[in-house]
Amino acid sequence: MTQSIVSREARIRRALEHLRGQTTDEYNSVTPFGPTEFTDPAVAARERDRVFGRVPSIVAHGSELPRAGDFVTLQLPRNRVIVARQRDGGVKAFVNLCRHRGALLEDQEKGRCRLFSCQYHRWSYDLDGSLRTITLDSTFGEVDRSGLGLVELPCEERHGFIWVIDNAEATDIDVAAWLGPEMDGILGGYDLGGHICFQAEGFDEPVNWKIMQDAFLDGYHVQYAHPNTAGLHIHTNVMAFEDFGRHCRFVVPRKSIDRWLDEDPGDTPLGRYVTETHFLLPNSTLLRQPDHFELLTFRPHPTDPDRSRMEMRLIVRDVAQSGLDEQKWQSRWEKNWKILLAVLHAEDFPLLRASQAGLASADAGGMVLGRNEVANQVFHREIGRLLS
Repeated sequence: MTQSIVSREARIRRALEHLRGQTTDEYNSVTPFGPTEFTDPAVAARERDRVFGRVPSIVAHGSELPRAGDFVTLQLPRNRVIVARQRDGGVKAFVNLCRHRGALLEDQEKGRCRLFSCQYHRWSYDLDGSLRTITLDSTFGEVDRSGLGLVELPCEERHGFIWVIDNAEATDIDVAAWLGPEMDGILGGYDLGGHICFQAEGFDEPVNWKIMQDAFLDGYHVQYAHPNTAGLHIHTNVMAFEDFGRHCRFVVPRKSIDRWLDEDPGDTPLGRYVTETHFLLPNSTLLRQPDHFELLTFRPHPTDPDRSRMEMRLIVRDVAQSGLDEQKWQSRWEKNWKILLAVLHAEDFPLLRASQAGLASADAGGMVLGRNEVANQVFHREIGRLLS
């Protein structure tokens, strides 16, 4: 059920009341689920087509393509893709395949070019995907060049992010409509386009994408899975939640808020004492920290339900807007990034790999999501709606 937007300070104070009472916002029921959701190739195929082939998902931050000719390449669930900054400042996404004989057009993860040129026979394409050159065309024969440009995927840049629908037959993309008025307004208020991506990295893991996404919506595991890292700073099993239908957000108190457990904060702003999480259906978690954002995205493997790719981005104000000198700015975010990587590789990934291995058991039984796992409930509910 969609809720109206509540002011941030009111939500933080609700979380503080939960903390005092050892309670949390809850979903309306315990929900059963089964292991085949994470292991069945038929389920994975439906997800690739009915989820990623129909709705927008984030593939990059716009600052990763600052100039005309900048590009990144990606493996999306249905297609290998090139995303390129256009000469008019816009972005376009194409299937990474030469229309002559199907060779991979670009094998670099990122770069900059004036045109795309196939290494096999040197056919070339302009940044807008149009066929530019057929080598030795006097001997090739007559073809309709207008029909042999790169295959384009729907692509839009909004709120600082680049969104793609992974299906050339999806002829249009409307990110604002997909987000809905609540989440579109929330993201619009953050000026994410005025930030930069300090660091981005991807990790290919032997874990279903939904197990990965679940882990980064879960406030129930923090003190148990991360007792000496995040658990020292973040409270477990306490959230003030808003359900916007497809998307949601929730406030989780940091332990620095404990100073207000026995004292009324009055009009004191409490934003510095919380982490705010946004789930953007189908596969992104955007974390709003007191002084930066983190974006986590999770994409299924194109054929194997037991594999996925996670991408992590650290999104910050640039040096000029930060109030720091360049050395301190660089040092702060490098340290932050190293901490994120250490927790991810030492704690999250081993646990999630073991979960995927356990789900492969022939007699893995039915399982349940608790009422306290409310963001996970919304994720599974909405993926179910897309698949149905």
